[in-house]
Amino acid sequence: MRAIWSGEIAFGLVNVPVKLYSATKSHDVSFHQVHDDDNGRIRYERHCEVCGREVEYEDIAKAYDDGDKTVILTDEELDSLPAEDNDQIDVVQFVPNDQVDPILLGTSYFLEPVGRSPKSYVLLRRTLEATDRTAIVHFTLRSKTRLGVLRRHEDLLVLQTMRWPSDLKDVDFAPSKRTKVTDKELRMSAALVEQFSGDLEPDQYTDEYQEQLRTLIDEKLEQGDAIDTEETFGKERAEQEKKKSEGSDDDGSGGGKVLSLMDALERSLGKRRGDDSSAKSTSSTSTATSTSASTSSGSKKGSSKGGSAKKSGGEKGTSKKTGTSGTSGNSKKSTSKSSSTSGKKKGGASKSGQKKSSSTSSKKKAS
Repeated sequence: MRAIWSGEIAFGLVNVPVKLYSATKSHDVSFHQVHDDDNGRIRYERHCEVCGREVEYEDIAKAYDDGDKTVILTDEELDSLPAEDNDQIDVVQFVPNDQVDPILLGTSYFLEPVGRSPKSYVLLRRTLEATDRTAIVHFTLRSKTRLGVLRRHEDLLVLQTMRWPSDLKDVDFAPSKRTKVTDKELRMSAALVEQFSGDLEPDQYTDEYQEQLRTLIDEKLEQGDAIDTEETFGKERAEQEKKKSEGSDDDGSGGGKVLSLMDALERSLGKRRGDDSSAKSTSSTSTATSTSASTSSGSKKGSSKGGSAKKSGGEKGTSKKTGTSGTSGNSKKSTSKSSSTSGKKKGGASKSGQKKSSSTSSKKKAS
């Protein structure tokens, strides 16, 4: 299973390095469309309404239409937004489990502990179980800022996206308040519910439509009622499909470690109890320094919670190139980033120099 995201869960001064995996998959049979006359594949092509030509994905930009004007947004502009750099799941609140309305819940993801020790991961999972609480979190995934819940699922932590409250539609219908239900009807309904009551066993339910659909497909294959897939493609399209299928994806890996877990917990509790409204603006810098020193040298965002984290886009670009973060807590990490960046630049420069020298020598030989 391939991780789709890696980062850290942050609550108080405790950081839990994790990887994110999709928790669900579709069991539906997937279809494509063909021309009923010659069985050729039906394609939806992207045509420009100005020049009339087909456009490749890499030549497509995003745009927003407000009705009268259209704003074009480039990939570079979208990548420069602060949310793009967020690789931290921030716990903003712990709430009772029954206060989370299921209508707000969306996609589920498994979280895998990474690093030298899973102790902080296990501690968070057991704490949620013991307190019967759900963590409300704020994070960024696939360029979108999201709200979510962090809950226990057997031995793992599960992250589940939440819809923003503004995403729920307002309705103007409801049962009439004049509708009366008698006590006898309620008792009979409760008795019926009791007859159907039991423990949930999801495995006992099956998708009968999908099962019958697969049976139908298997029977047609066995009877030879099928055609060669290659025949559904045009010659030019078949060559394009073959080129697209070649190649491989790299699976990046990330890691981290949590040090002095007890110290981080004690400091978090002390900070929470000692904070007041007049000291919030001045305590953010010291909190950021304590975070980096007492939790994780692999933490990517541990010291960016205070005022120093809110930088302009220009400052962000500068810090990324130079490898400095502007805080003492991240000096070690910044130094390693700077050295690795300079190494890459040197390597790139040497390669370009070799290419230039080789091309020059070849020109001399040709002359």
